[in-house]
Amino acid sequence: MIKLKRIIDPIRDANVTLQERLFRLLTLVGLIGMGITIILTVALGEGAANYIGMILGFLILFGITYFSIHYRKIQAGAIIIGGLLVYLVMPYNYLTTGGIYGGGSSWFLLAFVFVALIVEKKAKYILLITGLAVSWGCYFLSYLYPSLPAAHTTEMAYTDVVLSLTMVSAITCGMLLFQNAIYRSENRTAQRQKREIEELNRAQNRFFSSMSHEIRTPINTIIGLNEMILRETTSDEIAADARDIQTAGKMLLTLINDILDMSKIESGKMDIVPVSYDVGTMLSDIVNMIWVRAKEKGLEFHIDVDRKMPAQLLGDEVRIKQVLINVLNNAVKYTSEGAIILSIQCRRQEHGRAQIIYSVADTGMGIKKESMPYLFSAFKRVDVEKNRYIEGTGLGLSIVKQLVDLMGGDISVNSVYTKGTTFVITLPQEIVSGQMLGDIDIEARHTMNARKHYKRSFTAPRARILIVDDNEMNLMVAGKLLRDTEVQTETAGSGMECLRKTLQNRYDVILMDHLMPEMDGVVCLHEIRKQAGGLNQETPVVVLTANAGGENQRLYQREGFDGYLTKPVTGAQLEAELLKHLPGELVTQADGKEAFGVMQTPFVEHTKKKKFLLISTDSVSDLPEEMTDRARIAVMPYRVVTEGGEFIDGQETGTDGVLSYIRSGRHAHSEAPGVAEYEAFFAEQLTKAQCVIHLTMSGKVSKGYENAVEASKSFDNVEVIDTGHLSSGMGFVVLQAAAYAADGMSKEAVIEGIRQMRSLVRTSFIVDDTEYLLRAGKVSARVNRICRAFMVHPVLVLKNSKLTVGAVMIGTQKTVWKKYIASVFRNVGRIDKRLLFITYAGLSEEELREIEKIVRKKIDFERVIYQKASPAIAINCGMGTFGLLFKQ
Repeated sequence: MIKLKRIIDPIRDANVTLQERLFRLLTLVGLIGMGITIILTVALGEGAANYIGMILGFLILFGITYFSIHYRKIQAGAIIIGGLLVYLVMPYNYLTTGGIYGGGSSWFLLAFVFVALIVEKKAKYILLITGLAVSWGCYFLSYLYPSLPAAHTTEMAYTDVVLSLTMVSAITCGMLLFQNAIYRSENRTAQRQKREIEELNRAQNRFFSSMSHEIRTPINTIIGLNEMILRETTSDEIAADARDIQTAGKMLLTLINDILDMSKIESGKMDIVPVSYDVGTMLSDIVNMIWVRAKEKGLEFHIDVDRKMPAQLLGDEVRIKQVLINVLNNAVKYTSEGAIILSIQCRRQEHGRAQIIYSVADTGMGIKKESMPYLFSAFKRVDVEKNRYIEGTGLGLSIVKQLVDLMGGDISVNSVYTKGTTFVITLPQEIVSGQMLGDIDIEARHTMNARKHYKRSFTAPRARILIVDDNEMNLMVAGKLLRDTEVQTETAGSGMECLRKTLQNRYDVILMDHLMPEMDGVVCLHEIRKQAGGLNQETPVVVLTANAGGENQRLYQREGFDGYLTKPVTGAQLEAELLKHLPGELVTQADGKEAFGVMQTPFVEHTKKKKFLLISTDSVSDLPEEMTDRARIAVMPYRVVTEGGEFIDGQETGTDGVLSYIRSGRHAHSEAPGVAEYEAFFAEQLTKAQCVIHLTMSGKVSKGYENAVEASKSFDNVEVIDTGHLSSGMGFVVLQAAAYAADGMSKEAVIEGIRQMRSLVRTSFIVDDTEYLLRAGKVSARVNRICRAFMVHPVLVLKNSKLTVGAVMIGTQKTVWKKYIASVFRNVGRIDKRLLFITYAGLSEEELREIEKIVRKKIDFERVIYQKASPAIAINCGMGTFGLLFKQ
């Protein structure tokens, strides 16, 4: 026997679901109530039937409760009890306790409250609606048959009503109060957990910030001393090793920045800081970091830069560089052989703005379709089993996505599993200079085998610099990096020592660390500014700190620092900052300002610029080849399947040959390209354009649309649209889409134009011989016999994208031609007269001229094109068929 304590304890347990707690409470109340009722029934001497009924009800309720709790089937138990209450107990109680004159009506309310609070999902609404119907039925029956409910004396009626009302009110109020108490308790718990999470986030941010500071300090020493090795060594082997150290240090710094930035993004503290930057220099820096890793894996690294790219842009250079490095690193990690290609293009806009399009393509393992939705999730790695030996934190692409969003840009992914991936990043930026980048030569900027030597940017032997830092290694590194400028450097190991020196000596610039024991850099700055008798109250003070980030930079600006440098710092950065603040009379400029270079031998190429938007279609669009070539429309061929094999539509077989093959009694049919074929086709087109819009034949006529849509799921930059037409009617839509794209319209505007165009095109064909329709499975043998016997020629039209018989013409060939042409051109005033396609199969040139002659009697088109239907179309309509396709 289950103990009462096992029911009561979980009611107070906050870890138990609200449904289960209420279920336990109500069934406990029900059991107690039924027990009391049984006692009263015995005490009042009610009939044995009532007594037995109460006992039976008690046992049923107890049994359902026990099994529901024991087997964790609370919802099932709630539905059973709710059903028993609504369909059995309450109607029985109503009819045996005086009906409308007893207390049964109040108990209906209790049943509804139980269902509303305990039962979940659809079952709740079913029980409530049917329960309401049952209650109405009880009232209606008692109205029609007043003697049906058990009679109550007046005294019994009043007693029953008062007791029922009291008990139902008490139970209902108790349930609601209990539920409110639970909600208040859960709300307090949620608030407490929220505070704990916020505190945890703050602690996490403090940890990341501290970690960044602590790691940057030794990296500063590594990179700084490594730079001195590169400056001074004469050994190519040592120089090569030093360059590898430098690249590894920068990669480590990138990883630290990723972790810190993830924390900032999550807390909403990430800021975008646009600055004017040199595009060529930024690309050199990026390539400098990636090329070594690509070389280590034996990968080729190619760069394709738009010659018309502005030389200077306004954007957040640091974040743009971070985005590209992360994506390129990702490409290198997941590519075992082949090449990585970085392409940069510029789409100029109005008011000096431009869309810069960065494309990173690799020949790696690709991404599965089902993994695409998780690609930009933090700490999530796709295809884990296959990639378990590839290093990485899982943060890179998540940060990339969020940074791109913060910069108002867009990132998309196109990938075919096992064949490679292309990331396309579009970022809006402002053009600073009208000068174009031209033929950028990364190799000239950074050579591998002919390393450029360090050249100091200035000398200032009379300038005095004070460097303040509590880390001896940092003091040494800064002093060594400035050694060739001949400036006089002094060091201070603390804020107090700094104040002693500023009281005794005048300096031209002070480089100040921030976080130091006893007195930090900010406090020291304020003390210098108000130092009584101090000699450096107006001296420029530049903060040299491991605290990176936009919010820290603004902090230092507010505190009054004159400049900002982050560790690790290079000699070039130090010299550039000092040039801003040193008095001009102390500085002698060097002939060249270029600092030492770092190895790079990427292959830089200037291939033909990618189109922004490419229109593609299927071979069944029945357009002249010169038209598709001129409009740069890519065509995906259908297949013609015969008893002798498969042939590419229009390339390996022609319309006349297919029709002759069918006339000989053999079978042939057309097939749309498969999903894999479309994937390969889309991947190829994306090497020529940033975005692709593919237009297919009506999805209700061919599987081409379905297959193309499935294939497009591997590509963010491919849009598949059902034209709702076939043959040259579909071609009309394709030509208009290509015209929109050539005019430079956006992808969204082109898609909207296509959707409007679909309703303006008219597509119809008149069939000369239904034998071909029979072989294609379009008509039955009986219909074919009737049509051939009575010279019936069906007119096929597209209605709601579905091919149907729009009319039938009876008569000889030329008679039905005239009838068909007259029916098509009934509303001459609404027709666009610029172009008409007469798309045909198996007609001679003389017959075509005859058709055109009849057409021109109705309407004089500016241009009429005879277009032979593709084999895939001709198979389904046969010899002698032609269609008039035009735009309204």
